Amino acid sequence: MIVRKTTVFPAGREEVLAKLQQLKTLQHIAWPYASFQPVGKAPEIWTAGQTPSYQFFLFGCIPYGTHTIHIVHLDEDGIQSEEGNEHVPVWNHQITLKMLDADHTEYTDMVVINAGWKTFFI
Repeated sequence: MIVRKTTVFPAGREEVLAKLQQLKTLQHIAWPYASFQPVGKAPEIWTAGQTPSYQFFLFGCIPYGTHTIHIVHLDEDGIQSEEGNEHVPVWNHQITLKMLDADHTEYTDMVVINAGWKTFFI
């Protein structure tokens, strides 16, 4: 299943990218449907080539495996990650950032999810 969402943020591309590289942004966006807690020492800022792991909790309390996020590519134009866990083996993001002007950035997030029969519910 592929899900695509595009929106415009009232911020410059550099600011949006800086926020996307932080775990606390993912935690804020995912709440209350999911939460992520680092397994071991996780990076504060994600960079290309990293593969941090997180305990994944549905609704913040139901354990749902260890989620890994491999940052394949990261630059001013966006982020590509290959993600997954025991229950959702494919959860990949392609985030594209397009500068509209100094104070506005178009954000497009395309997510490819494959969880077998659970895909529709995820």
